[in-house]
Amino acid sequence: MTNSVEPVLTIKDLSVGFARANVLDNKRTVEQVTHKVSLEIIKGETLALVGESGSGKSVTANSILKLLPKGSSHYLNGSINFNGIDILSCSERQLRGVRGGRIGMIFQEPMVSLNPLHKVGKQLVETLSIHRGMRTNKAHELALEWLDKVGIRYPEQKILSYPHELSGGERQRVMIAMALINEPELLIADEPTTALDVSVQAQILDLLKSLQQELGMAMLFITHDLSIVKKIADRVAVMKDGHLVESGDCKQIFSSPNHAYTKKLINSDPKGVPVRLPEVSESLLDVNQLRVWFPITGGIFKRVVSHVKAVTDMGFTLKRGHSIGLVGESGSGKSTTGMAILKLVESEGSIAYDGSELQGLNRTGMLPYRSRMQVVFQDPFSALNPRMSVAQVIGEGLRVHQELTETQLDQQICEVMKEVDLDPNTRHRYPNEFSGGQRQRIAVARALVLKPEFILLDEPTSSLDRTVQSQVLDLLKSLQEKYGLTYLFISHDLDVVKSLCHYTIVMKAGHIVEQGATEQLFNDPKHEYTKQLVSLSSFSQGR
Repeated sequence: MTNSVEPVLTIKDLSVGFARANVLDNKRTVEQVTHKVSLEIIKGETLALVGESGSGKSVTANSILKLLPKGSSHYLNGSINFNGIDILSCSERQLRGVRGGRIGMIFQEPMVSLNPLHKVGKQLVETLSIHRGMRTNKAHELALEWLDKVGIRYPEQKILSYPHELSGGERQRVMIAMALINEPELLIADEPTTALDVSVQAQILDLLKSLQQELGMAMLFITHDLSIVKKIADRVAVMKDGHLVESGDCKQIFSSPNHAYTKKLINSDPKGVPVRLPEVSESLLDVNQLRVWFPITGGIFKRVVSHVKAVTDMGFTLKRGHSIGLVGESGSGKSTTGMAILKLVESEGSIAYDGSELQGLNRTGMLPYRSRMQVVFQDPFSALNPRMSVAQVIGEGLRVHQELTETQLDQQICEVMKEVDLDPNTRHRYPNEFSGGQRQRIAVARALVLKPEFILLDEPTSSLDRTVQSQVLDLLKSLQEKYGLTYLFISHDLDVVKSLCHYTIVMKAGHIVEQGATEQLFNDPKHEYTKQLVSLSSFSQGR
């Protein structure tokens, strides 16, 4: 709670725009995306900034540290004051003293923010060296302590890992550690728990609250998950289409919201049940005794001294037209299982697709299956080529697998963009011009455009606000019913799993701990870990 009346951060009448090139006459115009946004955060207080993807939340947050693209972004109006510092008039040198030290930031997409060429330990040590002048040995010890604090398993091993060797949730936790390790005065948390399962999410929220009390830290918490807002926020500000439509005390906003959009957000939890199963369905995917162990080498000769047992003895059968949910904490082996099925990581055991064994097939042997098996990755930014326009990204698979004229190609791209609630007129823009949620919808469109038999959905709705999440779930279900699609759905959100999946598998530390029909498993869980997940989920709390 607040312990001072002095604001740490004051944003007054902030308007931001982006330069756009007109395709027809090649002239550049500035499109305004936020309109006179005013916010104030007091020391020790948490202000939650909520709204649908594309509402201007992240643009406002990135403006605080002037992190928007230099060439295209324009600060049209207003001011940003941080403890007496006029941010918008600061030089880059002055900002370097503020960024990472006095203001910490947890970004929405950690793979973009972490250096892929350096191990996570080096990156944590480097920030301590720059901002606190700490020596390497002491910084390494503190980095290990923080990795453990944010709930990373085997921190001694993970500190030596590169970002791509970690799960999405683990990368997010590294980002949280990096943002808090210098004990900032203000923390900007942009969807910091998006990739985390409910149990770790609760730990991270408790950690943030305890550190906030310990440091007297102010926090701007950006999220689309209103259940988190209830737990952590003192005040709430609601944005829509770049405008601040409502703000006030957290309890007041939830008990008696004034604006129609705020009411819509509060009542937009995932609803519904999975599509009706076909009367007769054959097996499409059979997985048996699947094992993915990553070797750990040591010594002068780099001999294998141990293994990271990511997945051990995984097995299930997925029938045509069915959906299986794969749930568990980040790092439990969910995504690794999916990547093994798609033959994107080496594995042992049997993977049979439509009666044919995939193990042993080389790249050429897998080609006939690639158009039949599609994937939507957890982190849309790293999965989308930043040098390709949205039309090129979505149409890439069509160019490879189908013979279409340019007109037919463009027509299909426009149609699938409409299906995932994207404006087809934006198809000539690039991924960096879209919000995180919009980028995820681009990734969904790319997978759907080929109308495959099987889609691996790796946290496809994790970065979407609840209103858009419901739309995407409805879309996935309607497509499944229309085309008989088969889904393997990886998620930490049990509400979403309950809405989409007929069968659920619970994983922990690379093993299956429980599995069964979704409704039955959630209503009567047997394993202690499943009981913990269900008790923390929103539907069990009657949210």
